[in-house]
Amino acid sequence: MPAHAVRIALAPHCSLSPSGAWSFFLGTCGVSFGIAGLLTLRGYWPVLAFAGLEMLLLGWALRVSMQRRHRIETIVVTEDFVEIETHERGTVTRTVFPRHWARVRLRDHVASFAPTQLVIEASGTRREIGSFLTEQERQQLATRLAPLIGRLAESPPLLPGKPRG
Repeated sequence: MPAHAVRIALAPHCSLSPSGAWSFFLGTCGVSFGIAGLLTLRGYWPVLAFAGLEMLLLGWALRVSMQRRHRIETIVVTEDFVEIETHERGTVTRTVFPRHWARVRLRDHVASFAPTQLVIEASGTRREIGSFLTEQERQQLATRLAPLIGRLAESPPLLPGKPRG
């Protein structure tokens, strides 16, 4: 990384540790299957099957949530380029834009109930960043990135007092 660069690292919020997720899942299974077992003894046997399906769905959702916690997006802005690097599930995706041609845009989603999309785009290439952020965090990131990225006349030098050229 060049000496004069702005580096922003983004990662999803994950309030549960792996052991906390297991504890939550096992506790929920215990309560759910306990109630289903009591109802099964009273003759309501379909409740047990639905409890099993619910716990499968909960287990799947927890697994997906725990996998997403390993996603990291890094944005590096230098005098000449903007680099976005995403690490997820062992794969690395890297996109590089020329800094003075790139633009930061906060786009409304087609569906009115869906969140906005924060994208960096240049020359027909577009890359969404921070999809896991809250709406307010996405807006704050857009506000932070906008002065750093943009056309030659719009993007100031990263170091104050350093002439462009």
